[in-house]
Amino acid sequence: MERRISKKIKVGNIYIGGDSKISVQSMTNTDSADFDATYGQIKKLESVGCDIVRMTVPDMEAVKTIYRLKNSDINIPIVADIHFDYKMAIEAAYAGADKIRINPGNIGDEDRVKAVVEACNSKNIPIRIGVNSGSLEKSILEKYGRPSGEALAESALYHASLLEKSDFTNIIFAVKSSRVADMITANRILAEKTEYPLHLGVTEAGTVHKGVIKSAAGIGSLLLDGIGDTIRVSLTAEPTEEVREGKAILSSLGIVEENGINIISCPTCGRTKIDLIGIANEFEKRTADLKVSKKIDVAIMGCIVNGPGEARECDIGIAGGIGEAVLFKKGQIVRKIDENRIIDELIEEIKRM
Repeated sequence: MERRISKKIKVGNIYIGGDSKISVQSMTNTDSADFDATYGQIKKLESVGCDIVRMTVPDMEAVKTIYRLKNSDINIPIVADIHFDYKMAIEAAYAGADKIRINPGNIGDEDRVKAVVEACNSKNIPIRIGVNSGSLEKSILEKYGRPSGEALAESALYHASLLEKSDFTNIIFAVKSSRVADMITANRILAEKTEYPLHLGVTEAGTVHKGVIKSAAGIGSLLLDGIGDTIRVSLTAEPTEEVREGKAILSSLGIVEENGINIISCPTCGRTKIDLIGIANEFEKRTADLKVSKKIDVAIMGCIVNGPGEARECDIGIAGGIGEAVLFKKGQIVRKIDENRIIDELIEEIKRM
């Protein structure tokens, strides 16, 4: 796929846009005034590969947390999420935030916008313009009749113009909707009309099952069009789950290739004579934290009829028989394994690879 060329923006120790990798973000759900809880959650996010973390900054206690976090061993960039109080944006910038997230239209008059711009310029940090279905201006909402993708894009461009009046172009767009189609439309419009980097996400997507489906549909569609520079999979779940699913989406599209176990398993049919569903789920559970030095494609197939053939490109796999399975590597059968030993022997073989 040919990726849209966007402006390259520095955020802490990484870049968004241009030729930089597509980064995966999440947001803390701790009390921002509670340093220990917030620090602990960010460290967990770092451990699962989170690239950028955002935290809400409603008051000065949260600002103090940012300062302490930036003077700790936290390595990933921190984004200060600001609503309405422009003073908090200024304070967060001086406390060390790597990016400020605001909706310029709801922090007050032009002087307040200019004050935030001056603070960000002085610290050389970007502003993320956040627009969603609940933040649209009345005039735009009346024009389109609902928070459509066109309405969201127009609002984002309006907010960018407020910053551009102060000669500020260190901007990232984050335009989201809980409606997948509207989110896609809005970002396609922005991709055509601007060069600013785009943060992709389906907001308020839901619990893990429904949320991942919506996010994969919305984020995946745009990424396959070459649109998108950073992503967040918004879930009603632990923030670490957002990172895992975000990385899984990038991996499934072939955008990133990480070391680890990649499971390829069949949906089963009447030919399946072993508990393939149970085996696949248990194998996934037991290898979730298995450290391997390369990407290993593992096939878990229901029968010998199609198993080694359909999964011949896999590094290793099993295909079920009656009370047993055959172990194969690159499509070549190696030996038979008793059904009760399938997972243990498969893992042992992987460890030797």
